[in-house]
Amino acid sequence: MKVRGILLAGGASSRFGSLKLLHALPDGTVIGARSAAILRESIGNALAVVRPGDVALMRIFAEAGCDVLETPHALEGMGGSLAAAVSASADAEGWIVALADMPFIQPASILAVRRALEAGASIAVPCVEGRRGHPVGFSAAWRGALSALAGDEGARRILAANGDAVTQVPVGDAGIFRDVDVPGDLADGASSAA
Repeated sequence: MKVRGILLAGGASSRFGSLKLLHALPDGTVIGARSAAILRESIGNALAVVRPGDVALMRIFAEAGCDVLETPHALEGMGGSLAAAVSASADAEGWIVALADMPFIQPASILAVRRALEAGASIAVPCVEGRRGHPVGFSAAWRGALSALAGDEGARRILAANGDAVTQVPVGDAGIFRDVDVPGDLADGASSAA
């Protein structure tokens, strides 16, 4: 099964105060590069979606081995970015959609989502004790719905309206909830709901 990793990286970082994806983690790796490396390690590929002219991010993602999609749809928000990425990967048989501001996800969690798709799941979501996190996997059955997304909501509405199609994938990884919105989110033990 040809699964395409999609890394959404078109946000404006308004709450962080600077471009958070270029902010260094304690080991010196920048947030965006870490998220890209985890996705590539888990799936073997990644398509990073960025805003037009975001040269620094494009360079970081290219160095991390990602394909890069520079699109004005990223200015719309997650929905526009995701639709553009799905449209640009028409040969994929499924997608795993990751957020570039979530550098703490364990590769094993992403691999578990991939295995669920390969085993026939329509939509696969990692969870800890029933609480859903990221990234989310979609089979090719959702190509049309994903390609039609717009605005900033992303695929949340698809999941909400199709709960019977969602396979929860149990993982032991609090990183599936931990995103970086403000500098305080980088402190040890900090987490925010995805």
